[in-house]
Amino acid sequence: MKVQLLCIGKTSFRYLDEGIKLYQERLKHFTSFEMKVVPDIKNPKNMSVDEIKNKEGIALLKQISQKEKLYLLDENGKSLSSEGFAQFLDQQLQIATKQIVFVIGGAFGFSDDVYRRADGKISLSKMTFSHQIIRLIFHEQLYRAYTIINGIPYHNQ
Repeated sequence: MKVQLLCIGKTSFRYLDEGIKLYQERLKHFTSFEMKVVPDIKNPKNMSVDEIKNKEGIALLKQISQKEKLYLLDENGKSLSSEGFAQFLDQQLQIATKQIVFVIGGAFGFSDDVYRRADGKISLSKMTFSHQIIRLIFHEQLYRAYTIINGIPYHNQ
């Protein structure tokens, strides 16, 4: 199964890039993984929040085919433990999902069109994180899930 993480805008901090690269290297042992960055919307200061979300939504949806499973990383999504996330991924493997796309929205979240297209929503925490730092958190949790699935001692219960 190929796993893709789709994000809005570049990462502003080198320490996040370094952490992301570390987990991308580790993930190569388990799955085909790619993080794809959709460029920020130009001149957002002249737009309403809904306009920004709609433009970002259009840009995100252009990156996703109808065949791909789409899960939004959303604060109102289903809350899973690390073991629960590993079970979720393992179920996707069992039903022969070819590609699964996880999406981190911009600073204001997702447009209604993106919510309608999604196959589900997953919350990584009840806390609110910046859309940049959540990239690193997701990478670590994805790696942790694959170590759980494969019985590798990384996760301590």
